[in-house]
Amino acid sequence: MSDSSRSLTHLNAAGQPTMVDVGTKTATRRVARARSRVLLGSEIIRLVQAGELPTRKGPVFQTAILAGIMAAKKTSDLIPLCHPLGLDDCQIQIDVVGPDTIHIICTATLTGKTGVEMEALTGASVAALTVYDMCKALSHDIVIQETRLLDKTGGKSDFHHVD
Repeated sequence: MSDSSRSLTHLNAAGQPTMVDVGTKTATRRVARARSRVLLGSEIIRLVQAGELPTRKGPVFQTAILAGIMAAKKTSDLIPLCHPLGLDDCQIQIDVVGPDTIHIICTATLTGKTGVEMEALTGASVAALTVYDMCKALSHDIVIQETRLLDKTGGKSDFHHVD
């Protein structure tokens, strides 16, 4: 790291894992958006655009949306040292953005003392994994190319990624 004033927040002075104490922080409205980019292939995109792929688990995109929301709500069970959060809102949007690519965007919202970046990232990731799982019978060439934080507001510092 180039900035020596920065340090890892989940390590104490002895270098041991620790949960961040947010007890003295003020609750603010916090919003985070994360995106997973999934290369599905043009044939799967064509099938989806022709009327959603029905599977035994349900329609692909709708099932992925539910899985992403459920995962965001369970982030503290999946990622060590994340605070359990009662989200105010979680939305998953899936858009076809090219002949073979989709974007999955998860927006997590909370009024609280800690941010929701991990919830947004988890929601987008699990939704992408669900799309893969439900479409893998058609192709194993599906690639989850990128999962990244797009923006966050309401904490100590705001962040916005520019593509």
